[in-house]
Amino acid sequence: MGPGRPPMRGRGPHPTSPVLEPPSPPTTDAGRRDAAKKRAQQHDQRERDSEGKLRSFGPRKQESAPLPVIDREITISEGITVKEFADKLGVKASLVIKTLFERKVFATINQTLDVKMAVDLAREFGAKTSKMSYEEESVQAIEGTEGDADRETRPPVVTVMGHVDHGKTSLLDAIREANVAGREAGGITQHIGAYHVDIHGRTIVFIDTPGHEAFTRMRARGAHVTDIVVLVVAADDGVMPQTKEAIDHARAAKVPIIVAMNKIDKENALPDRVKQQLTDLGLMPEEWGGDTPFVPVSAKKKQNIELLLEMILLVADMQELKANPGRPAVATVLEAQLDRGRGPVATCIVRNGTLRIGDFYICGSVFGKVRALYDDRGAQIREAGPSMPVELLGLDSMPEVGDTLQVVTDLGKARQIAEFREVKAREVAMAKTRITLEKVQTQLREGEKKELNIILKADVGGTAEVISDALQKLSNDKVSIRVLRAAVGAVTEADVTLAATSEAIIIAFNVRPDRKASDLADHEGVDIRPHSIIYELTDEIKKAMSGMLDPVYKEVYIGRAEVRETFRISKIGTIAGLYVLDGQLNRDCDVRLLRDNVVIHTGRLNSLKRFKNDASEVKAGFECGAGIAGYNDLRQGDIIEAFGKERVAQELFS
Repeated sequence: MGPGRPPMRGRGPHPTSPVLEPPSPPTTDAGRRDAAKKRAQQHDQRERDSEGKLRSFGPRKQESAPLPVIDREITISEGITVKEFADKLGVKASLVIKTLFERKVFATINQTLDVKMAVDLAREFGAKTSKMSYEEESVQAIEGTEGDADRETRPPVVTVMGHVDHGKTSLLDAIREANVAGREAGGITQHIGAYHVDIHGRTIVFIDTPGHEAFTRMRARGAHVTDIVVLVVAADDGVMPQTKEAIDHARAAKVPIIVAMNKIDKENALPDRVKQQLTDLGLMPEEWGGDTPFVPVSAKKKQNIELLLEMILLVADMQELKANPGRPAVATVLEAQLDRGRGPVATCIVRNGTLRIGDFYICGSVFGKVRALYDDRGAQIREAGPSMPVELLGLDSMPEVGDTLQVVTDLGKARQIAEFREVKAREVAMAKTRITLEKVQTQLREGEKKELNIILKADVGGTAEVISDALQKLSNDKVSIRVLRAAVGAVTEADVTLAATSEAIIIAFNVRPDRKASDLADHEGVDIRPHSIIYELTDEIKKAMSGMLDPVYKEVYIGRAEVRETFRISKIGTIAGLYVLDGQLNRDCDVRLLRDNVVIHTGRLNSLKRFKNDASEVKAGFECGAGIAGYNDLRQGDIIEAFGKERVAQELFS
């Protein structure tokens, strides 16, 4: 190649090939002149820069545009997707995805957002938010299209509450028998724990007494099922602690109260005293100028039962209870159980709309289709209207008591919400089993101290207080007793649930668990201990406390042997010729090697022979050969002491 001649094409790198090294400086005169000319042009360009700055020849870094300000309030529901969130804000989904990316959250357009994340994101856009569940949002959308003409009067739902032994069950039985006398087929059974009665062509729905705990639990979950509370008070006993609790629960739920003064047929009945006691609690009778209806009844002699039912209808008319039977159904789960033949079964009360076979629904984290419906008499039906109790089949899993069952039309959205709730419930369950640094620190601080949790239920309050004090006095520096609950009455499902979550045992003193509590205790593995004598109870708790302590291993002496001779065997090690002094030597027993009464080694025999035969044991006065696993420094005159370990329980009390 001659001087000044341009290089031949095809010898340099391919235009699409990556340049791994900087190009070498030109070697020809023409190449050097072109490079100098290019550098001069670049220098002139820098000089012409009016701001005196070097102009960048690379791509400029684009600054992100500010987010648009959204000045309105939006509703955030659980399981909201990126697209739905963007539609509510009125912005493009790509802008929401970009904002999430800047937060180091990688999401797609159909990604489900956590409620907290959605609220923070809306605040960044300047929008105000209000949280709402999927069911509430669906109900709000449906109610917005309803008119007053679509709503009809619905039957009232009544819950009977009161103190133990004041006659709640007897009153419900009396209502049932009175209704059966009026109708040939009957209308009340306790088939599903909720039932309806007919009087004068109208219907009243009764919820079988759920107890104060279940009533409050449903109310806490937003399940406002009960329209009227019938407070049963015994005329011969008056106001008792559970009577006050029932009043407090009914007032917290803002439900009207009708007082049924039971047992007025008794000679020692004092209805005026009951009225005075309830007046002191804020329930003044109507004949005294108040607004609380009082109805004297006798469940035993079936007096004034029809009058009580008429009073319930009168109070219901004053409330103007209405519902729209033409809309998709909304129901509340009263109880759920696992039937061996039918699978998960839920008892529901339809609050609004009509529930039909074939409807798709969402109930908490359960999505499914209604396969079958049964009324309170056990007969299969095709549909159930407002306020009617019904047994529902077609559940994939067990719903929670108090969950809202909502019939849905958008199946994809409902299934997505159910899956989202299921994932969240799984995360919560997993979080309960995780250990934190605070827990570790607490365990280290407490050391070896154990804790025995107890739930105490007794027949009277004084006994519960005495037993609680006696049990707590049994605590010592090794085991402490913690009474989580000391209350009066039978063992309930709430007690079993608390015991299951807190790993407690239940002491039932002169009381018994009800059927549902017993079934739940068997399912959850909760130990219910019935007692009627205090000292037997304290003795059993002492034994339980002793059993909670870690076992102690007591050393048991087996025998001793003297090393008379040692033998070195290749590939095996040192074998000692022994003479058993006392006791015996067992094969594979624990031994310690003593030299001048000092422990040299502690290990285990790995071989024991009499002559050339293996032996399981060699007793005192006989010779044998033995080897210690992993140890060969055996000498004449050493003593091998054999011992064992026996597991014994620690004693707390003498």
